[in-house]
Amino acid sequence: MASGDHIPDWGCVPCRVKAVTDLSSGDADAIVLVTDSVAKLPGHLASLKSPLEALRSVNAALESEGAVVPVQLPAKRLVFAPTGPLNRDYDDVRRFAEAADKGIQRALSAGSRSPLLVTVPYPKYQHSTLSSILGALHALYVPLEVREHAVKTSDSKRLLKADHLLVFGEQQGALERLIQTALGLESGRFVARDIGGSDPERMAAPRVAEYMQRVLKGSQVKVEVEEEDGSATPFKDKYPLLAAVNRAAAVIPRHRGRVIHLTYEGQGPITATYMLVGKGITYDTGGLDIKAGGVMAGMHRDKCGAAAVGGFFKTLAELRPKGIKVVGVMCMVRNSVGADGYVADEIITSRAGVRIRVGNTDAEGRMVMADLLCLMKERAAGEVNPYLMTVATLTGHACLACGDGYASVLDNGPARQAHCSARFSEAGDLMGDPFEINTIRREDYTFHKGKSEYEDVLQCNNAPSSRTPRGHQGPAAFLIMASGLDKHGIDSEKPLKYSHLDIAAASGPFPGVPSGSPVLAMAANFFGNQL
Repeated sequence: MASGDHIPDWGCVPCRVKAVTDLSSGDADAIVLVTDSVAKLPGHLASLKSPLEALRSVNAALESEGAVVPVQLPAKRLVFAPTGPLNRDYDDVRRFAEAADKGIQRALSAGSRSPLLVTVPYPKYQHSTLSSILGALHALYVPLEVREHAVKTSDSKRLLKADHLLVFGEQQGALERLIQTALGLESGRFVARDIGGSDPERMAAPRVAEYMQRVLKGSQVKVEVEEEDGSATPFKDKYPLLAAVNRAAAVIPRHRGRVIHLTYEGQGPITATYMLVGKGITYDTGGLDIKAGGVMAGMHRDKCGAAAVGGFFKTLAELRPKGIKVVGVMCMVRNSVGADGYVADEIITSRAGVRIRVGNTDAEGRMVMADLLCLMKERAAGEVNPYLMTVATLTGHACLACGDGYASVLDNGPARQAHCSARFSEAGDLMGDPFEINTIRREDYTFHKGKSEYEDVLQCNNAPSSRTPRGHQGPAAFLIMASGLDKHGIDSEKPLKYSHLDIAAASGPFPGVPSGSPVLAMAANFFGNQL
């Protein structure tokens, strides 16, 4: 029987999702089966076993390639979506998300509009079924610009890839709760994809602010937007490093920067405060150190750090975890080229009073975050158990060091003593949103120390991060130095935990759909016991 029709809230999940406890449901027009082996199908799925065994007898590649076969059920077709092996040293729960993603895509190609997702859980992976649902929802995501064009042109076929996603389970109540969790997590990834993947005009800074105000309207999340238009305290006074990057774009009203503040406070006594700063470069030309040689394409994705922060607040609004407070800021700025653009050799005093010499205008991400990280440092004194983070598609070096699909996490001393990186890594592995642990070393601080008496800190060298030794570890040291967090290390009377998350390699393919990372890992890390 089907029940629990979950209707999207302002399009933040890709379609309606229903819980189904009967494979004979007439609502389904395809069954997508996610498992590692036909032989392991349990008794309640016996009706799916015979057609697959018959096909396997003539197709030895079935369990590696999958297939579409007819079945004697109302759905009429069965899409076998194999996970592949699950018991090797290097296997993880992503197998389920990837199999479900491919299986749903195959069902859609076969003409399905209401696929029924069936997952055979694997004991080793606590969230195998949840991972399958999230993989299916990822496959059904329709980009924001496509949705808006579909509405404008009344093209309903492009508005939704499927009318329903049906999810099978034996116990109605447990299945309903699982679906609610999946939709809460997916709503955050959905928002992150909308912001991160949309082109530099659709998600220029003012329009990101409008989008966040709309998508969080009426929720427990407080949204406040700072802009320079008519402000008595312009960015150059409050956030001088961010203001420098914003200068060239600020002459174009539709490109002017925005600082979007987000606050969530759960019910009950607060035991931890998470303070997030997201890099939101709506387009990165490189500035006057312009990206030449055809490497500028795709730089609208340089806002995926802020997009993930914004998306995480949507997940908070939907799941409403108790006992935690989350404070976030999305630093939305375009790194444009213009007569008023900031230049290498400029010396700018940060909010923390640190004199910064610009080495390369293409190292703008650390500039826009440093002053807001300083703001978080200042606010942390009044918070319960604060933990500060920066989230950014910061360096190409992280892509080389970690490889596609893996975020990097780096701790300062207090965070390392509290095993923060280890917890991020464990949470990411649990949810299929993996992290690689890296370390900030003394060489990283030395690299960014001022090279003359003119400046305290050097922003960067003149080479790209991908051609700089320790090219993604160094920027974390810069952020600590420029924000004044170096005064809150393990040798301080007031130590503050801080981690830098470089998600350049985890943000998803281009061309392609952004991943929404690290929304899942943050949820599992910050309130995993409530999922």
